[in-house]
Amino acid sequence: MALLQDLRILYHLALRPVRGKNHAERMESFYAGQADAYDDFRKRLLHGREQLFQAIEFPVDGVWIDMGGGTGSNLEYIGDRVAQLKSAYVVDLASSLLKVAQERFEKNGWTHVHAVEADATKWQPPNDQADVVTFSYSLTMIPDWFLAIENAIRMLKPGGLLGVVDFYVSRKHAGEITKQHPWSTRTFWPVWFANDNVFPSSEHLPFLKSHLETVWAAEQRSKVPYLPLIRTPYYQFVGRKPY
Repeated sequence: MALLQDLRILYHLALRPVRGKNHAERMESFYAGQADAYDDFRKRLLHGREQLFQAIEFPVDGVWIDMGGGTGSNLEYIGDRVAQLKSAYVVDLASSLLKVAQERFEKNGWTHVHAVEADATKWQPPNDQADVVTFSYSLTMIPDWFLAIENAIRMLKPGGLLGVVDFYVSRKHAGEITKQHPWSTRTFWPVWFANDNVFPSSEHLPFLKSHLETVWAAEQRSKVPYLPLIRTPYYQFVGRKPY
């Protein structure tokens, strides 16, 4: 059964055409057929998420916004701390994923957690500024990712934290900003992911580090399911908005 689910996910990742006139339609086209099996496969593909969320300090009675949070599974990485939040918002454009998220919130009794179908480059919380904003493998799927980061910084309180984990490649001449990747890495991964409208960027980390005080940053490589010899580069970043 698990193998059949994986094959269905792999079909959507590698073979099924992604259609739509705008970004929201393309997102729903990509995720609609895999929403119910999304979380299990992504646990094996999208590494570093639990470590990122464990590294972030979520204040009691705070506000957390997870941009591109999909099914809301990231809330489970902070466990009992969810109940201590004043409110949390999972913002995404894929309604099929948000349906799974809403079912998760109801199952756990999280009445203060909200599923929001909205654009991460524009949406702002209705009442409060945020203490924490996160992007977990979502920036690479947002065409105007720089606008999404700027929007996230606007909604953060002074001293608030922005956390990101995502795929990336380094600049041709990385300098001291990131690790230096060889030509093969910088060329292969953008082509590999582009079929799914995922665009690993050399500019995420430099942009984040230029706009926020770095609290923690790491650069790793992770396994890809069913491709044991391949390792894909990803980064983790936690930054603080200046006071």
